[in-house]
Amino acid sequence: MDTLGNRLGRLVVVVLAVLGALVVGWTVFVRVPRDVADLLGVLFALALAVVAARAAARIAGRWFAAYDVAEVAVAGPISRDGTTDGLTGGVVTPPADAVVEQVERADDDPNVEGLLVKLNTPGGEIVPSDDIRLAVERFDGPVVAYATDRCASGGYWIATSCDRLFAREGSLVGSIGVIGSTVNAKALAEELGVSYERFAAGKYKDAGQPLKELDEDDRDYLQGLVDDYYDDFVERVAEGRDLDPATVRETEAKVFLGREARDRGLVDEIGTARDAEDALAGELDHEVTVEAFRPSPGLLHRIRGGSSALARAAGTGVAAALAGDEDADLRLR
Repeated sequence: MDTLGNRLGRLVVVVLAVLGALVVGWTVFVRVPRDVADLLGVLFALALAVVAARAAARIAGRWFAAYDVAEVAVAGPISRDGTTDGLTGGVVTPPADAVVEQVERADDDPNVEGLLVKLNTPGGEIVPSDDIRLAVERFDGPVVAYATDRCASGGYWIATSCDRLFAREGSLVGSIGVIGSTVNAKALAEELGVSYERFAAGKYKDAGQPLKELDEDDRDYLQGLVDDYYDDFVERVAEGRDLDPATVRETEAKVFLGREARDRGLVDEIGTARDAEDALAGELDHEVTVEAFRPSPGLLHRIRGGSSALARAAGTGVAAALAGDEDADLRLR
């Protein structure tokens, strides 16, 4: 909690750091030099003071924390690399590894006693979703999750590792299923005069290749992979939610509104973020102050995202030109 003592402690640390930086800056940049540096010395001293103040504020925030609960958000499609917004590379959803890093940072923070997980995601890739689930499961303390608009598929997979799950009446919850697909462009390739020549070692090495027509063996093989993932998903939900596996399978990968999800045992209670905070306060037996832990993707991720968007735009244009105006919506993935 943010007590008066904590606020005073943070203020004292920052003030001492600024004073120390001013003394050092004045000595190094103003008093000692006797040439042009004297003119610029004051500016350097002030700059050093600003840097010191920021660093001290971060340190003071750890020493005299104003929070005791961390909130980590899982929003948008879950993937290893995250998603970006067009050519600018602006981050839309962070990489799964960045979310994992925030959960682990919260776990390592001595001030954090509990974890809130905000879920607003349609799901996504299987292994990145499981990485987040494992990080949440390993958190040393009570974990309460709450769904906003959607908590589906990979998002619900993550929710199974939480102690309690809240949802709104209008939240879409569930989608306990796995989907896999492949595009078959054999007919289109034949129209364009493109043929598929196979060079592969292993019967199923090229199963699902777009230019190869699927045979029954390929279909059985690929469907078997999807079925295995689905069995794991059902087992995870049944264990995490204390449900019978048959009950989980009966959902048939549907999504349910909050109340029906609660009635089916997929959600513990209907409530908001505030209700989830209150539940966590009950677990900790005191009032809580929440701090949002947010990932901050670096410059390389932004550049990579912008480059990928440019490549996708170029590829779409080529595909549209090959297909003609009538098939301008064709996408090759």
